[in-house]
Amino acid sequence: MGLFILLGLFGFCIAIGVPVAFAIGLSAVAAFSYEGLPLLIAFQRIVSGVSVFSLLAIPFFIFAGELMLHGGIAARLVRLASSAVGWMRGGLGQVNVFSSMLFGGISGSAVADVSALGSLLIPVMKEKGYEDDYAVNVTVTSSIAGIMIPPSHNMILYVVAAGGGMSVSKLFIAGIIPGVLMCLGLAFAARWIAIRRNYPVEEFAGWKPLAIAAVAALPGLFTAVIIVGGALSGVFTVTESGAIGAIYAIGITALVYRSLDWAAFTTAVVRAVRTTGMVMILVACASAFGYLLAFYQVPTKMTSLLYYVSDNPIIILLVLNLMLLVLGMIMDMAALILICTPIFLPVATGLGMDPIHFGIMLLMNLGLGLCTPPVGACLFVGCAIGGVPIERAVKSIWPFYLAILVALMLVTFVPAISMTLPNLIG
Repeated sequence: MGLFILLGLFGFCIAIGVPVAFAIGLSAVAAFSYEGLPLLIAFQRIVSGVSVFSLLAIPFFIFAGELMLHGGIAARLVRLASSAVGWMRGGLGQVNVFSSMLFGGISGSAVADVSALGSLLIPVMKEKGYEDDYAVNVTVTSSIAGIMIPPSHNMILYVVAAGGGMSVSKLFIAGIIPGVLMCLGLAFAARWIAIRRNYPVEEFAGWKPLAIAAVAALPGLFTAVIIVGGALSGVFTVTESGAIGAIYAIGITALVYRSLDWAAFTTAVVRAVRTTGMVMILVACASAFGYLLAFYQVPTKMTSLLYYVSDNPIIILLVLNLMLLVLGMIMDMAALILICTPIFLPVATGLGMDPIHFGIMLLMNLGLGLCTPPVGACLFVGCAIGGVPIERAVKSIWPFYLAILVALMLVTFVPAISMTLPNLIG
């Protein structure tokens, strides 16, 4: 009955529009009360949930991403991508994908990717003769690169939800090959559609403009090198790398590019504080929720249920992917990371799956959820920027979904795609 109260009240709160963090907290407190457990334990779990040193990296990552978003980095990355791949059939579609790949390695946020690159590219693509649904779809789906290619604050949430027993640095580099693989698939889908719709071809601008664009974008791209390289080398912890990355972002945007004025800096600070507050409240409440999931032995029961369905590892992994995809369509990504990780990770490790490998699979699944109705944040933002009804965008987005699903299946069933780079660093 207690588990029914926990999950039932949570589902009811979500259905009536209660914010996810408060829905998690209210259902946890109700279950504690029903079981007669001291509420002091619940609040201890809430406090301890955010008393984790590695979580300090999240506000620094978010702040660095906001500085890059408002400091002119996105425009320079778009110019670099345009110089490199803009000459292809439907070149602006390729530019969109590879700009997302570059910007995702700096911002670490899919929504920031859609906001920044969508505002730049969607109007230009429409002016050049690209249909608006194509412009929106390629922007929305390629934004998942911000989740997969490091640094990504969602990866830190996964490590915390998994109990903190793995290297954040290894998880960071584990996302590089899957992220690039997914972007290549999206680029192929974008080109296929461009050929079918006979979109225009741009002329190659030449090697000199490409070199100039690369030099202009290099200082911004170096932000990701500082954050990831500092953590991998052992010179900094992940948290220290985030702090240094944020300081570097201020220096680059304010002193080198001179594109960060006081208004943009203030906006970046406010948005970073707001996002950090939302994430931390969610983490705190999810800690109490996770305690109750363990109390009710939900991970053990879920493992038994899946093994009852089949003892074939391939079938179980397919079921896990399906469950994560469905959940990603109806709930916020950060909340799902915190809730699903303690439930599904024991199932995956029981199949012999490395926790880092499972984390990449989880993030790619939930990233796809950001692009799907009814609650896909990236889809909503992209459609708002492009002025395209969601219903019309979804009708033509299926080639991009297919590209992501192919990449997801490869990541799921070919561990080397995720684990080769982490294994190289020991």
